[in-house]
Amino acid sequence: MKKLFLLGFMFTCINVAQAEQEFVGDNFSGVYVCKGSNNKVGDYEVMATLKLNRHSSHDSFGAYDLKAETENALVYKGQAIAQGNKLALTFNFSDGRSPDFTTGIATIAPISATRWAYSNHYYEPDGAAGVFGSERCVMKKPLKLASKKKTFKKPIVNEETTISNTSS
Repeated sequence: MKKLFLLGFMFTCINVAQAEQEFVGDNFSGVYVCKGSNNKVGDYEVMATLKLNRHSSHDSFGAYDLKAETENALVYKGQAIAQGNKLALTFNFSDGRSPDFTTGIATIAPISATRWAYSNHYYEPDGAAGVFGSERCVMKKPLKLASKKKTFKKPIVNEETTISNTSS
């Protein structure tokens, strides 16, 4: 009985240790400008935001919350998961009547020391033959915050004070 208990305890400890592995992959979080084309709409541009979900990311798997904003101010939410330079993406395009989903697979690569870009190929069922397309997404440059320099204000000197001080 003791051996069975110890064996069960050991497996539990191993499972807990595996579940709590830290994320060791690259963090692709950021805002991306995406230019794409598909067989239904043609050319388009969207803004995509990837945000790392640290709780669900582990080992080399990065889980992301995903948001896309269209030129028409429509916002779509989805998820992505990355391993290495591969990124799988999915969105729910719900119009209130029936949910439509899009699924994509992307290859992501660095374009500088702090920025990434990815090429995504996707498919959206539409009740007919479906929509397919591709897009190239480039991470926006981070905004540089202006550094606050200490400035000293010069005293205001008016002519009357200067003249009366020099004539005395």
